[in-house]
Amino acid sequence: MTTAQGIPPEATVPPIGDVSSDVTGDPTGNRSVGLGDVQSSGAAIARAVETVIEGKPDVVRLALTVLLAEGHLLIEDVPGVGKTMLAKSMARALDCSVRRIQFTPDLLPSDITGVSVFNQETRDFEFRPGAVFANVVIGDEINRASPKTQSALLEAMEEHQVTVDGSTYELAAPFMVVATQNPIEMEGTYPLPEAQRDRFMARLSMGYPDLQSELAMLDNHGSSRPLEEMHPVATAQQIAGLIEVVRQVHVSDQVRRYAVDLVTGTRRSPDLRLGASPRATLHLVRAAKATAALDDRDYVVPDDVRSLAVHILAHRLLPTAEAQIAQRSAATVVASVIDSTRIPTG
Repeated sequence: MTTAQGIPPEATVPPIGDVSSDVTGDPTGNRSVGLGDVQSSGAAIARAVETVIEGKPDVVRLALTVLLAEGHLLIEDVPGVGKTMLAKSMARALDCSVRRIQFTPDLLPSDITGVSVFNQETRDFEFRPGAVFANVVIGDEINRASPKTQSALLEAMEEHQVTVDGSTYELAAPFMVVATQNPIEMEGTYPLPEAQRDRFMARLSMGYPDLQSELAMLDNHGSSRPLEEMHPVATAQQIAGLIEVVRQVHVSDQVRRYAVDLVTGTRRSPDLRLGASPRATLHLVRAAKATAALDDRDYVVPDDVRSLAVHILAHRLLPTAEAQIAQRSAATVVASVIDSTRIPTG
């Protein structure tokens, strides 16, 4: 695996003002940015991605939500439905550093994090950054690598840094891992451990396209390559500024309590032997903030949390043997928790 030869410069995050006003920060150095820019920039990115991914606006919207919520995305589905294409088109829509890692059984942790190499001229070791040093890291078929190699991503995904030979190196901002995996083919794969899955903010499935979308795909992809014709519509610095706006979206005490109640409901469910973690609560609220900002709102409503709960929580849960026998999946359990949790009013 060829490692990256340089660390991309970190995006400068400008000061951000009151999110309730029309003017907030200045990620470009030329003009201020507000909630309206989150909505317009998000729409521009979504339109660019949808030129490649046909008929999946909800999938594209969730991927964009994770990006603005500073999370990582796990795309899990059967072969050939566009998992890697979604990851690549999201990266192509952004003018930022991108690295792709093809996970294989012989991939080494140093291929991801980097390695210290002895320099004959300076008579000292120098660090050669690995593929994780990028704004967007695409991990294709992540479950094909050994658990040892998978664990190389743990520190990077949680702390946005890499430690090699006792030295710590900061990753560029923004930083997002978009990983794909095939849940059907199990030969030669290593299931992601709970700690790894918990670091992914959301999991989504592409699903098969409908008739019209598949026909449009044949027209668009049969005679051309839409991915190669894509042009970036946002820079890494602009995304960093939009993330600052999203951070300031207001979450009331009632909505925060509602998010905690949903997560607590998974811990108490008799159908689960492992409920959602406190990190899941944090991810749920962050994603709800991004959803509100994309809708041009500076506050979160319960429906933002409710609509994201299955995508944010289900992949972290472990059903009991009895639930598996009864064919009650983690997503089904989360849906029942949502139905039984009181929605705050006012």
